[in-house]
Amino acid sequence: MPAWAQRLARQTDLMAAGAVVLVVVMMIIPLPPALVDLCIALNISGALAIVVTTLYMPRPLDFSSFPSVLLLTTLFRLAINVSVTRLVLLHGDAGHVVKAFGSFVVGGNVVVGLVVFLILVVIQFVVITNGAGRVAEVAARFTLDAMPGKQMAIDADLNAGQITDEEARARRREIAREADFYGAMDGASKFVKGDAMAGLLITTINLLGGIVIGVLQHKMSLGEAGRHFSLLTVGDGLTAQIPALLISVATGIIVTRSASENDLGNDIAGQITSQVKAPLVAGAAMLLLAVVPGLPKIPFLVMGCGFLGLWWLLRRRAEADEARAADAARAALAAPAESGESKDAALEALQIDPLELAIGFGLVPLVDESAGGSLLSRVRAIRRQIASELGMVIPPVRIHDEIGLDSHEYAIKVRGAEVAVGQVLAGHQLAMDPGDAVGQLSGIPTTEPAFGLPATWIPDSARAEAEALGYTVVDRESVIVTHLTETIRAHAAELLTRQETRQLLDRLKEVNEAVVEEVVPDVLTVGEIQRVLQALLSEGVPIRDLGTIIEAIADKARVTRDPPLLAEYARQALGRTITAPHLDAQKRLAAIALDPAVEQEVSESIAQTPDGEYLVMEPERAQGLVQELKEQFDRAISQGSRPVLLCSARVRRHLRRLCEQAMPQLAVCSYNEIVPGIRVETIGVVEA
Repeated sequence: MPAWAQRLARQTDLMAAGAVVLVVVMMIIPLPPALVDLCIALNISGALAIVVTTLYMPRPLDFSSFPSVLLLTTLFRLAINVSVTRLVLLHGDAGHVVKAFGSFVVGGNVVVGLVVFLILVVIQFVVITNGAGRVAEVAARFTLDAMPGKQMAIDADLNAGQITDEEARARRREIAREADFYGAMDGASKFVKGDAMAGLLITTINLLGGIVIGVLQHKMSLGEAGRHFSLLTVGDGLTAQIPALLISVATGIIVTRSASENDLGNDIAGQITSQVKAPLVAGAAMLLLAVVPGLPKIPFLVMGCGFLGLWWLLRRRAEADEARAADAARAALAAPAESGESKDAALEALQIDPLELAIGFGLVPLVDESAGGSLLSRVRAIRRQIASELGMVIPPVRIHDEIGLDSHEYAIKVRGAEVAVGQVLAGHQLAMDPGDAVGQLSGIPTTEPAFGLPATWIPDSARAEAEALGYTVVDRESVIVTHLTETIRAHAAELLTRQETRQLLDRLKEVNEAVVEEVVPDVLTVGEIQRVLQALLSEGVPIRDLGTIIEAIADKARVTRDPPLLAEYARQALGRTITAPHLDAQKRLAAIALDPAVEQEVSESIAQTPDGEYLVMEPERAQGLVQELKEQFDRAISQGSRPVLLCSARVRRHLRRLCEQAMPQLAVCSYNEIVPGIRVETIGVVEA
């Protein structure tokens, strides 16, 4: 592109503003006839260009600026009318174009010119404009009514993992643009209707005003004034109505255009010629009309033969298509049973969703946002919450109904395996006693699914009463979301794949490139780092401070590459983060300690194997140790404390593995994880 063209392209905004100002100036300042001729030619050519543009647009949204273009072209056309009217009434001359339309196009006959003008007005106003306005109104209404369903479909695809966040945002923008476009077209169609009425009024005013001015000011006779000014008025009307009619046609095309991959001409030709028998019937009818006495033979014979020839060509094409389809079918039958398509279907069947929330059909309204359901939006919020708490992005949760579940039952699956099941009651809410509630509630006793606390299902109408008595009341969506959140936390380690570990490292590399390049892949592989992070997540340790974790294990990775042992070193670096949830307001940590003899016994029971270290204790002794720990822990809980088990780093992970089944909520920390400034208060000792 030449330099001057590039500079011109960069100034399109100024050109548009100048065009609007020029239109306003045309209504105020008189223009010479030569410039008026140029404006009329520009008006007609611009209208033709707009019509052709609408024919080649596959979708209406591809011409989203059409409502504004419609307004500007209407304003430009009215400005030309004002300029022509000023010239006609002042000088009795409106330029060569208007004179040519009044003299040559209608043969200098005023009556013929007026009839043609009125026919154009009727076509534009009664036929095209009314139809286009009605279509635009219905399209705008249907588009707005369909928006909630489209939004829900996008949300469902996003939660199912079928589209990304960026694709979802793009589709939402597309829906908003579509609604804005059809809403604007509903109003812009009124411009066309008003333009037709204005053209009729302007022509009438010009005709009467020209005759009066010709008789009174130019001293013409009534017949001479009528003939002269009538031809100019008709010429002005025709030069205005022809582009107005073209713009009306463009409006009708764009509001009746449906989404397609082709332009309008190819769509019409392809869809009409797809019916092979239609030209045959039309050709036979034309030939029958040709033999009717009194009707001309040649036109009907020509049309009949033309349609029959078209039918013959379409039949040949259809037979060729059928032959190709038959050959393809025979080739498919001759191919092996495991064709490419079947392989694709088999591969799709192998895909497993990392996270699923299966619901019974009675819970479907909770997902329907148009019906007031908030489950979808709240599940999306879980992903943000987990990301801020644990430092990992969980995969999208696929929500779907499942026939095998009861009406109001739900199941949570991790990688296709069911890990949690719950049930909610329709028309009920869950009330739980926080410890200071007064009075009893009448309802259905149950157990809160996320934490196993005693609870009661109460009717929706009893919520205010339960809250007045001091109970904590949650709705059905909150029950499901809380259960899902806790299940995700418990299985976060399973959801962290090597691909997601790689993404976390890539994100860290953007801000701390040195530590990543030092460790990966020369010192540790991505798989080994993944196992370290999984070991942390399995005990609820967040990995948000990934830089600190990588730095901690990088220092020890040249000594050992055992992921569980590296995870212990990472825990020591994250000591402040690990102990923070267990501190009270005075920075005090309630702890259960091990008798030195017990800790020595556990340490001596650790055996080294090729696969790593394992705790090898007599079953009865291990069971007794767990029972003693459980008694100490339950005693502390009953006294209002939530202690941690303190031990040496050597035995910490083995004790955690030993008691995690009986006491999954017991945090096991090592002395190396206690940072300065924390006061440890020992509230129990596990003795031999």
